Amino acid sequence: MLLFKSLPDGKTLVSKNGIVDLGFFSPVSSTDRYVGIWYHKIPSRNVVWVANRDKPIKKNFGMLSINTEAHLVLLSHKRTVVWSANSTTKALSPFVQLLGSGNLVLRDGKDQNPQNYLWQSFDYPSDTQLLGMKIGWDLRAGLNRRYTAWKNWDDPSLGDFTVEYALHNYPDIVVRQGPTMYLRVGLWNGVWFSGISHAMKNPLHEPKFVWNKDDVYITHDVKNESLVTRIVFNQTLYSVLDIIWIEEDQRWTTFSFAPSDNCDRYNVVAKWKLCNG
Repeated sequence: MLLFKSLPDGKTLVSKNGIVDLGFFSPVSSTDRYVGIWYHKIPSRNVVWVANRDKPIKKNFGMLSINTEAHLVLLSHKRTVVWSANSTTKALSPFVQLLGSGNLVLRDGKDQNPQNYLWQSFDYPSDTQLLGMKIGWDLRAGLNRRYTAWKNWDDPSLGDFTVEYALHNYPDIVVRQGPTMYLRVGLWNGVWFSGISHAMKNPLHEPKFVWNKDDVYITHDVKNESLVTRIVFNQTLYSVLDIIWIEEDQRWTTFSFAPSDNCDRYNVVAKWKLCNG
């Protein structure tokens, strides 16, 4: 199934390139049901996006569907709306498609432009940044694409570890632990960000920074398209992890992480010296 108007619990939507799945899942230690996206061919179910993070369904009778108002909604077993992805434009012939990038999009079948999305999951990230996703602002729409970690490795509800662009005269990426500043990535220097000790050109990703009157965001392209990579904001470790799938070993490995040492953290005193955030 490549697109749908309704998806019941027990069925999955697979992207055309066979990279990712959309469906219902339960964490290991819970029977709660969530709608999420994960990798299709990787044995461990690593969920990269969750719709109803703070509103789980309690029974296996959920339904993801398009309602009469052309909105994507998640219904409980009692047919009450648990979660919705309201679009600003009503479609004449709406349908949902899962792209190979991991982006879940709501489209109008009568629109000849395949990139005219009425709604997309990439605008509402969870704890994982995939290639093509943005951290930052659509200033015209007032949309802040911020990332929030899972509460723990087995609980997709909103944690207190957040990553977003702070808008001021010179915007930069800030990481917070609750209300407290935890890490400032710093200003863009044309290659990477100045506020981390390992500020160097990443051999895996090609970052792209956009800053104009309409947009302020950072996104990444992959340098080797055969690699499966993701950036995860992990609350258990309070770290930003750059992770690669190793096909030969059938496992994920961490390529880099931040903060990489105590001086990467914001405004802390390390052993023998003061670290300036």
